Amino acid sequence: MSRIAVVIDDLFEDIEYSRPAKAFKQAGHELTHVGLEQGKTVTGKKQNTEVTIDVPASEASPDDFDALLIPGGYSPDKLRAHEAPVTFVHDFVESDKPVFVICHGAQLLITARVADGRAMTGWTSIVQDIKNAGAIYHDASVVVDDNLVSSRHPGDLDDFIEASLAKLD
Repeated sequence: MSRIAVVIDDLFEDIEYSRPAKAFKQAGHELTHVGLEQGKTVTGKKQNTEVTIDVPASEASPDDFDALLIPGGYSPDKLRAHEAPVTFVHDFVESDKPVFVICHGAQLLITARVADGRAMTGWTSIVQDIKNAGAIYHDASVVVDDNLVSSRHPGDLDDFIEASLAKLD
């Protein structure tokens, strides 16, 4: 069983959180929600899915987790304005443990300066940002580059979940 950190804040893309979360739990993995404030309830942007933050990013360490999930929506953009989640994401990617990023989640990788030289994908509106950060962009349902698994949008969730679960075996 793996312990997966989920970096999340308000206005996350509900399905990009709920579908992978369900699949991870069904496979026996444990989720810990990492955000700005412990005990705060954050809400999805479309279905108002509620998630309670278990650990503030300022106290989270990659050493405590086996993998990282970054759902999209507006959550990554909100989080990248704060040093603690950016540092946590940077350190996690550098740890070589699995990192699962979908849609706008790549924004956190860009701000954490860990996208350079990495093959990845993301939402259409941030393709140029991904390229400007030095990443090698691929327009594909899922891109796996060593410890990094990325997808473009909710339509890619089946491939994203399959590739992510494979990294946890």
